[in-house]
Amino acid sequence: MTNPNTPILIGAGLTVQKERDPTKALSPVELLADAARGAFNDTGNADIGAAIDTVASIRFITDSPEARNFPYGIYLNPARTVANILGITPPNALLAATGGNSPQMMINELAERITNGDAEMALLVGGEGFGSVTRALGQGLDMSHWNDRPEEEAEIIGIEKPGCMPVEHQHGLFFPVNSYPIFENALRAHLGRDMVSHMHAVGRLMAPFTEIAASHPHSWFPTQRSADELVSVTNDNRLVGYPYPKYLNSVIRIDQAAAVVMTSVGKAREIGIDESRWIYLNGCAEANDIWYISERPELHRSPAMKGMAETALNMAGWTIDDIDYFDLYSCFPVAVEIACREMGISEDDPRPFTVTGGLPYFGGAGNAYTLMSVATMMDKLRANPGSRGMCTGNGWFLTKHSLGLYSTTPPQDDWAREPVSVLQDKIDAAPKLELDATPVGAGRIESYTVAHVSGKPPQGILIGRMAETNKRFVAHMTPDGDHVTRLMNEDGVGLTGVLAPNDNGFNIFTPDA
Repeated sequence: MTNPNTPILIGAGLTVQKERDPTKALSPVELLADAARGAFNDTGNADIGAAIDTVASIRFITDSPEARNFPYGIYLNPARTVANILGITPPNALLAATGGNSPQMMINELAERITNGDAEMALLVGGEGFGSVTRALGQGLDMSHWNDRPEEEAEIIGIEKPGCMPVEHQHGLFFPVNSYPIFENALRAHLGRDMVSHMHAVGRLMAPFTEIAASHPHSWFPTQRSADELVSVTNDNRLVGYPYPKYLNSVIRIDQAAAVVMTSVGKAREIGIDESRWIYLNGCAEANDIWYISERPELHRSPAMKGMAETALNMAGWTIDDIDYFDLYSCFPVAVEIACREMGISEDDPRPFTVTGGLPYFGGAGNAYTLMSVATMMDKLRANPGSRGMCTGNGWFLTKHSLGLYSTTPPQDDWAREPVSVLQDKIDAAPKLELDATPVGAGRIESYTVAHVSGKPPQGILIGRMAETNKRFVAHMTPDGDHVTRLMNEDGVGLTGVLAPNDNGFNIFTPDA
């Protein structure tokens, strides 16, 4: 007999909005409420909202601490705002810290609260209305009525602190379109591949994502593309951060939302939720890698991903080979590649690595994508009883990670997860590299990208080691001569040169030859 305190997911909702006129569009919180209504209906009891005692929300891009200069789209307690729209009055309102790890992290948190009796029925919502927000800004519209600031403050779940050191931010690593290509080049160099063969492999990895996105009813870009089409630079597929052209990048200007309803087995039985709707969280984990990119000894690794997968699989009593369906967080291809390597999955494994189509094609970029993958995974598992699924999340720059294992089959034992600190303490004990924030002298490039921003010359962004101290440096390639172009025509990893500050305070790397 399954313990009545066992947490389950009983409803899922998804919504996508492609209205081009912001004055006709749902506001960001109205998108969340729409997804919540879908989740209520999915339970088989559309009136279930009255039983909810906890509403949790994922942060919008516009209300994250580093982005609060937007004139609208600001919701300091979006969970309470959504509850008000839905006409429900739950006593508890939660808000996740910034990061794409937060949906699965919040599911783990709610599952634990339900198991411990601290919550009976929970609604988790998340999404982005950034497409409509930016269109309204571009048209000079006043959409301030979209804002809402309830007097009640939400309870914050997770770590809320900047993802970069000041010198990393200064040199462009704060932008994922710059930092993830650096990880990609580091992985390529580790594998000993030339750029052409490596990018062909990347194209083969991501092409199946587009096929799945093309058939998903809530996709932002439902277009199937070939491997060559994804990696070939054309007028429609311009370079963004070398080696990634546009089709290998997530697009943040989307209007999508998702919601799930969670409760316990006992409560579900009490209110008559059919068992065909139940999805169990058989295993879960979360962990952070070394927080700052510059302090990580290996740019192609993620010890947190590896440890997190082992922890969750041990909790479920499964192996990686037992998983039928994956949704590996896919903001950029390297996130999938590193996840596969850390979890022991071959990149040519016949099992698809996504159920939605992934962030570059299905959409969902921002903080809430993983909630969309979980909602889709629930439908997948219900359609195939007894099957098993894995969803992962990633926040900042391969920094914050979360994972959930799902099935229609209950856990073998009473639900209990290992304290997060057990794994985190091991990761935190690992040695970190020291950053030289103002490097002067000889150094060597470990990895790099070339950033392409419309109206500006390409800019080489570099990470490397100082020759004398072995400390890390972050720098820009000298704009003189053809050195930036050279990074795209030759392999820049291993290139030696001299570092010095320029008149504007940027670290500049000048190659020896």
